[in-house]
Amino acid sequence: MRLLFFWPACRHESLLPFFIAFFPLFSMAQEDSLRQAPARNPLVIEFDLENGGILKQKELRDMTYKDAYYQGANLRIGWKQNSKRYAYNALYNNPIYGVGIYSGTFNNDIIGNPFAVYGFVQVPFSPESDRRWSFDYRIALGLTGNFKPYDKVDNPLNLAIGSRNNVFIDFGLRAQYRLHAKWKAGIGVSFHHFSNGAMALPNRGINLVPLSLSVSYQPHPEAMIRHDAPIAPFPKKWLYHINLGTGVKQLSPDSDDSYLKATIGIYASRHVSHKWRLGAGVDFYYSGSGNDSKVAGRKAGAFGSQFSGGPTLYIVHILDERLVLNGNIGYYLHRQEFNGEVNPFFLRAGARYYVYKNINAGVSIKAHMGKADFVEWTVGYTINR
Repeated sequence: MRLLFFWPACRHESLLPFFIAFFPLFSMAQEDSLRQAPARNPLVIEFDLENGGILKQKELRDMTYKDAYYQGANLRIGWKQNSKRYAYNALYNNPIYGVGIYSGTFNNDIIGNPFAVYGFVQVPFSPESDRRWSFDYRIALGLTGNFKPYDKVDNPLNLAIGSRNNVFIDFGLRAQYRLHAKWKAGIGVSFHHFSNGAMALPNRGINLVPLSLSVSYQPHPEAMIRHDAPIAPFPKKWLYHINLGTGVKQLSPDSDDSYLKATIGIYASRHVSHKWRLGAGVDFYYSGSGNDSKVAGRKAGAFGSQFSGGPTLYIVHILDERLVLNGNIGYYLHRQEFNGEVNPFFLRAGARYYVYKNINAGVSIKAHMGKADFVEWTVGYTINR
């Protein structure tokens, strides 16, 4: 029987010793250097250990996940937003934005020992108060490395993921108990998803739902958290969006060929609340594989072999004035299965950041229900913003 949150450091290389050594030293240094004046956006440092919760695909249980048991650790450094300039700080109860470092192990020789660097936002469910208990949720997106990918000779049993480097997506729920003015302990549950968006096959993805124990340190608990930012009514005007995206896709694990994918999306959307916009539009897709006779056969090079698309719903969750989460639910009016368009419905989930005025950049994953199509790297322009 495994001891909960025991880390087998002697069996696998890990960043855990770094986390353990770095966390108390960093927190003490911050306390000394920042003691002089209250911080505008108070620093928050968190460390957690997580355990268990592999969602094993049935056909991979006795192969890829044989003898696997998951354990992980996170170090997060963030800043609690309390500026009066931004109404979204009040709407989201002074969220924490920051960066995190992740390290994990599956305790077998097939999957690997991944690490990740990611950005995150952590949102309290209610404004901070004198109550001992508090609750929050977390959204994070980043990049991972050090997986042990599928190789038909060296690692044929890893049928879950075909690349060393992948996208890391994280959602978390947590309850915290205030031990001291500067310290909180927490318990939570997370959902982690690792995928390369079909850049390299196989790409069934790795999904985890681990339990976690955490400790949080805030050097300046006395810093004022403002809840009086004026909140104007949300705008009622229509916004118009033009988005361009590109990526690559591998169609078969037996071939190293990768093909260009490209997207043009045109949408209109409107606020339904401060936090949400809804709209609709159309997506057009280009698939370079439609030019390859090994994929498209006699149809290679035809317009209908290369291009597809259809109408789509457009969903936007607004985190602040510049950062949004975007999603689509669409239906192909024309598609080609040999290009990997295996379902009449297509989905998209991603994030965009307005880097300058109406210009945004971001990343998203396009999928056909539960099967990834490709990772999109996007730029866009919003009219009437």
